Amino acid sequence: MQQSKMNRDVSTSGRIRVILIDDHPAIREGIAAAIRSKLDLEVVGETGLADEALSLIGKLKPDVAVVDISLGDVHGLDLVYNIRTQFPNVQVLVFSMYDENVYAERALRAGAAGYLMKSEPLQSLIDSIRTVMRGEVYLSRDLASRILGKLVTRQTTGPTFATDELTDREMAVFQMLGEGFSIEEITERLHVSRKTVETYRRRAKEKLGLNSIGELIQYAVQWTHGRMDNHRR
Repeated sequence: MQQSKMNRDVSTSGRIRVILIDDHPAIREGIAAAIRSKLDLEVVGETGLADEALSLIGKLKPDVAVVDISLGDVHGLDLVYNIRTQFPNVQVLVFSMYDENVYAERALRAGAAGYLMKSEPLQSLIDSIRTVMRGEVYLSRDLASRILGKLVTRQTTGPTFATDELTDREMAVFQMLGEGFSIEEITERLHVSRKTVETYRRRAKEKLGLNSIGELIQYAVQWTHGRMDNHRR
């Protein structure tokens, strides 16, 4: 099914050119409406597919890509990395429902210039787009304080969350298990073999101190839905 829409009347007025990458059309529509209400911004394209996103970015040459972590065909952190590798002049801003305390630093390591949760008002997204275009990093005040605190105090006491011990790939598998994806579905989204996914799953189980895959899946479901519920309140 076609999930992209291109603005064919691309402006040359010097406005910030934005592409939206989110597999929820209603969310893209809401973001696009907010951006179009601003004189200094314009949406030049949108899609819900990672592969199509890379193609559109190459054609449209946007200034900023607003990316969701949860996409139908690939994990969002992989897309962030690919955008920054293939199009280093494009600033990537992650706009996600997932907890910034877990994913923001991972997104920054992948190449993102900012991280914003979908629970924030759309005006904050507008502000974040302008911020990354100035060459600055955009994070919430609380998260920025937490990260700076780590740097200033040079903390050596270990991870704040148990999941901090997981690598990005292990975290991706853990997250998707919590969302109910099968091993086959995870292999398709991460573009790796079944054996590789099983290895990530086993390592996650060991790092989290769990005794079985069943315990891992149960914990992943509770962890994922618990964090999503907290940020809906």
